[in-house]
Amino acid sequence: MLNESTAAHQFQVDLRGVIDLLSRHIYSGPRVYLRELLQNAVDAIAARRALDGSGGRVRITPVSAASDEFVIRDDGIGLSAEEVADMLATVGHSSKRDIFDLPRSDYLGQFGIGMLSCFMVCDTIVIRSRSAAGAPPVEWIGRADGTFTVAAGADDLPVGTSVHLVPRAETKTLVSTPTVRELAETFAAYLPTTIVVDLPGGGESTVTTAPPFLSDDRETQLGYGRSLIGAEPLDVISLSVPGTQTRGVAYVLPYAPPPSARQSTRVYLRRMLLTERADDILPPWAFFARAVIDSGGLHPTASRESLVDDDALEQTRRELGDGIRRWILDLALHDPLRLAQFVAIHEVALKSLVRHDEELARFIVRWLSVETTQGRLRIEELVRRYPHVRYTETVDEFRQVASVTDAGTVLVDGGYVYDAELMRLVPDIFPGVTVEKVDVLDEIDRLDLPPLDDRAAALDLERRAAASLPEVDVLVRAFDRADLPGLFVSDPAVLRALDRGRARSAGGALWGGVLDRAAVAQGDAAAGSSPAARLCLNWTNDVVRRLAAAADGDVFGLSVRLLYVQSLLAGHHPLGSDDRALLTSSLSQLLGRALQAETAGADHAVTASPAPDVRHEGES
Repeated sequence: MLNESTAAHQFQVDLRGVIDLLSRHIYSGPRVYLRELLQNAVDAIAARRALDGSGGRVRITPVSAASDEFVIRDDGIGLSAEEVADMLATVGHSSKRDIFDLPRSDYLGQFGIGMLSCFMVCDTIVIRSRSAAGAPPVEWIGRADGTFTVAAGADDLPVGTSVHLVPRAETKTLVSTPTVRELAETFAAYLPTTIVVDLPGGGESTVTTAPPFLSDDRETQLGYGRSLIGAEPLDVISLSVPGTQTRGVAYVLPYAPPPSARQSTRVYLRRMLLTERADDILPPWAFFARAVIDSGGLHPTASRESLVDDDALEQTRRELGDGIRRWILDLALHDPLRLAQFVAIHEVALKSLVRHDEELARFIVRWLSVETTQGRLRIEELVRRYPHVRYTETVDEFRQVASVTDAGTVLVDGGYVYDAELMRLVPDIFPGVTVEKVDVLDEIDRLDLPPLDDRAAALDLERRAAASLPEVDVLVRAFDRADLPGLFVSDPAVLRALDRGRARSAGGALWGGVLDRAAVAQGDAAAGSSPAARLCLNWTNDVVRRLAAAADGDVFGLSVRLLYVQSLLAGHHPLGSDDRALLTSSLSQLLGRALQAETAGADHAVTASPAPDVRHEGES
């Protein structure tokens, strides 16, 4: 019966199309051939151990100067003639489950296409196998043209399977000793099966070792963490999700990752590497940690290079996040010094976390800090010193209001990431503390008017200054910053409109239309009209008082315009093209007049001085 099978048979699939699909669309590249072969070998060994308790070794012989043949051998369960034809000729057949009749989760591979990945490096695959169940040995030869043969194998074949590949010229380096060792160490270093690689000069190199991230020894875990993140971890967190048979560790980074960085978790499935950069294992807020996990219950995609986003993955992600959260809570309760160090490095991540975690917020918020008019303060110190806390929503608003805030009060800059939301949490965490959101225009309206005796002069200054700045509302108030002549103030809608106006002046008609539509969508001032901003002149400033006493004329107008531009710069507002032109022309004219006046004064001094007394020798 077996001899009749030596005739060529056709694969039950368009093999050339499958090879193209594997190389171009499923696998990341031909290097995965060794991973697929190792998965098949380890699965076969697991099946034999379940059958008779034997097996446990894989040997890889790369190509060398002495031989152009790559060989991988295992002492697993082996295959009969019927099994090898059924498994290797039908893509998608779940051989390991149906042939071995064991639960699918006991094995690494599940898709029945792994062996065909070898066609990415060779044109012919030879498999020699003897079944542990007692069937005669068999030899299977598959070819890239879509045919295969099954024949009797040599009588001296041991129980197990060997796969033989002769690479194409362009893929020979993939089966050479350096590449094979690198790939074996990358994919299979932590498999619970002994894997050895034959060396060209004789001897062998054992690839497998115990996974250090699953060790009970903390120093072993930290040593692995140093190699993983390139620095000494701030701490190591043990992770466990029994429901998906997932274990591992998370290393807390000793530095804040850049904003564009994404978390990456190294994932093993039953000790075989799946991917080094999974970005969907830890919850998004845990970007201060790098995790390494091994799982027996998560499901790989067809390429076995990422995970299926299913309920098992969602449960694992949630419980891993819970483990990291418990670590933070434990620090808050038992190790405040280390917590302070952690917060100093990863404050942004923690601010993101506490917004959604009430329990954690009650422990952590007091350690977080915010920028205020009294400097940077920890929230615990902030609420202790100031039971009523005022904050702004944006940095622009803070810059405007901070200049006129009383020295005995505090204003928090809520314009940084998460800080405004954080301030809204404070009353729930600290009983008795009140929080108030500040409105810029209301703050300016609450400023004191000039003294009654000066009220007429101040109103006159408002009128004349407004005439010099027709697009800006000018008002005069008295606030306790004698060194500050004026403030540019506006609400956020006006600031957005001003920014769009500056962008419109720098862009073309296309961008002007886009910006106008944005204005309508946001409900701001009409795109074609000039928004009303405010220049608030400080009556306590000496320059403003002298300006009020100055007569109308060019010098007065130039001075008002310069004060307007100076207030923009003091508030860190970008200057548009019109603002820059106003600054240049006003400053040039004012300097010209000052120099002209100085020159005229010097000429007058020369003309008015008496003639020198010139006497000749002998005159009295």
